[in-house]
Amino acid sequence: MKRRSAGSAPSAEGKKAPSSWPIYSLVSTVAVACYLNGLNGDFVHDDIPAVTLNKDVLAINPLAHSFKNDFWGTPMADLASHKSYRPLTILTFRANYLCFGLQPVWFHATNILLHAAACILFTRVCLSIAGLKPPFATLAGLLFAAHPIHTEAVTGIVGRADVLACVFFLVSLLAYHGHPDGKCHIWISVTLGGLSMLAKETGVSVFLLNLAYDFYRHWPAVKKTIVEVRWNRETQQFANRAAKVLTSLGILLAIRLALLQGSLPKFSQQDNPTAFHPSLYVRVLTFCYLAAFNWWLLLCPATLSHDWQMGSVPLVTSMSDSRNLMTCFFFGAVLMLVIRSLSDFESQKHVPVVLGLMLLVLPFLPAANLVVTVGFVVAERVLYIPSLGCTLLVVYGIQIFWNSYSKHRQTIVCFVMLLLTTSCLRTVIRNRDWRSRESLLRAGLMTLPHNAKMHYNYANFLRDSARPELAKSHYHKALKLWPTYASAHNNLGTLLSDEQEAEQHFLAAIRYSADHVNAHYNLGQLYRKSNRTMESERMLKRCIGLEPRFTPAYIELARLRGPNDRSVGGLLRKVVILNPRDPYYSTIYGHWLLGKGNPMTALHYYWRALSVCTSYDESMMGAAKILRKFGQSSRLFQLVTRWQSILRIRRGEQPISPHVYLHGWQLKSELSHKAKAYDNCSTLLFGNRCGQASSKKKIAAGEELTNKWTRQTSNKTKYHTMKQCKVQQKLHKQRPTTPLMVQHFLD
Repeated sequence: MKRRSAGSAPSAEGKKAPSSWPIYSLVSTVAVACYLNGLNGDFVHDDIPAVTLNKDVLAINPLAHSFKNDFWGTPMADLASHKSYRPLTILTFRANYLCFGLQPVWFHATNILLHAAACILFTRVCLSIAGLKPPFATLAGLLFAAHPIHTEAVTGIVGRADVLACVFFLVSLLAYHGHPDGKCHIWISVTLGGLSMLAKETGVSVFLLNLAYDFYRHWPAVKKTIVEVRWNRETQQFANRAAKVLTSLGILLAIRLALLQGSLPKFSQQDNPTAFHPSLYVRVLTFCYLAAFNWWLLLCPATLSHDWQMGSVPLVTSMSDSRNLMTCFFFGAVLMLVIRSLSDFESQKHVPVVLGLMLLVLPFLPAANLVVTVGFVVAERVLYIPSLGCTLLVVYGIQIFWNSYSKHRQTIVCFVMLLLTTSCLRTVIRNRDWRSRESLLRAGLMTLPHNAKMHYNYANFLRDSARPELAKSHYHKALKLWPTYASAHNNLGTLLSDEQEAEQHFLAAIRYSADHVNAHYNLGQLYRKSNRTMESERMLKRCIGLEPRFTPAYIELARLRGPNDRSVGGLLRKVVILNPRDPYYSTIYGHWLLGKGNPMTALHYYWRALSVCTSYDESMMGAAKILRKFGQSSRLFQLVTRWQSILRIRRGEQPISPHVYLHGWQLKSELSHKAKAYDNCSTLLFGNRCGQASSKKKIAAGEELTNKWTRQTSNKTKYHTMKQCKVQQKLHKQRPTTPLMVQHFLD
């Protein structure tokens, strides 16, 4: 079969065909322009757990962990893992972070550039593989660039997985079928297909697409072989390519199954209510309708939402449901396209129909709940690759109308201009919804007011914004729409002042979700405040049993048992093991050891905390106290000097001059008075931490001493506010003396 040559291939008259670069420039310009107003968006929704809290992205974990953990940073072997394996996407996030830090503008910019690349590649596919005429290939690229369904994939940062997978998907397709002279770069295509799979699991469908389209192109030769029962050269080459593709696909699938570590991802009823319905009849009707609904979103993306869970799409429970009409219409249209495609296997005159149908159906199969159960009802970013097929089919229909109805071309031009304009405007308006957490949640509530999770997430935002009364009302609305919503019960309980009512909501959360860790912890804390010690300890132990790495439960259990209980040391030691890079926990364990008369062991943990954060003041004071107690004047002198030097450098001041060491005698005499303030500082763990005023007094004393060493002036000193390291600032913000209730974070 002859294919249209793209780029600058010579024409039949010997003239050079016009360059395609103006087409690509126009398409990429529109792609970037449609999403420019999304650059100033913040991290929202899934961006927070996948990027800002992901240790693989923040370069806290070694690079190798990106290939061992799932998309959310949980080890693949963990039973709680989501099992979504996308290391290539994580590496791009990590590169963004290492180059620019957690500045969302650069994450958004990368997404937009990848989207522009996908638009250019799709235009190339339309020219070189589908054989569309250049004006219509340009139209296909423009429609794909401006399609509003792509806002979640492009403006939502975690949508990069779909965009990146699409880029490798299209390059793999071009490597297999897009060469002007018909040459197939099979191993390059296989490698790129593997990279698409590493960006997102749906990328594996490119192997099936390449093989199916290859079979379509060489059907005449294959048919001849079947009829004559004799191999020909073209069929042998096809069989050789098919063997390579299928072998590579089998190896990749085997590796992917091995990465599941023997367990499938666990989803709840609120994620995908249809999959949990006991009736096969209802499941089939609803899943068929959901396929039709996704198709409708591609054709008419008027109703868009970032979350379609929990009752957003009611179940189809009977044949009398009017929504079955849409299902019948959709499958009827697909059946007509299938028949048209099969009839074209002989003539191969309508390549865009066959390729468009393959692009529409095959990439959508992993999300259709037919192969495996997925954790969503509708996900707009999953439609990024299938929209290639929908766009190709629509544009090919416009091309047919253009050729068949030449008298109505002006009408067709007006329709196309209206379609492009409305698509661009809808995309620009939708980008505004993704600017912040509040705007996204408000838009979701307007679109799906009957979605319980929308009310729940908006209540979480109101709670974080110090609007508890309004938050309570939305938690109640969420529970009215979904009475068994365990996380809503838990979070509502944290806002209630009535202990009995709060207890009932915590118990309800545990009743509807027996492994709800936060509900057990909050109930244990509530019992402790009510002096119900035995019940509190039982809940905290249950919490640790459910999640052995849940640090707040260990801390709360240690507070409950008191400083004199022998088991407290084991609890605190376990906390230090679980949080080796956190100076706070090493410090509270050091304070407990010091109170138990083990100063040398306590000093070891103070040094450990200081190795993580060199200016962590509580550890510094504890170490200074021990050194003074044992008469280690020179070591104490070096410690305090180093501490003050670090603080001065952090403030942008000059470090202490070398001549300060000549005044060691003055240090010894003054420390005998100043260091007595350390004796009044109790432990962090059991509620007797030094007050803010005491800390300021000690800092001021240190500043006074430093000024004497460096300037030898009068006793009048200038007080400075001490700037702690970033780690300490974050810890102080997150850890009040009395721990807060723990809310379940799903936004």
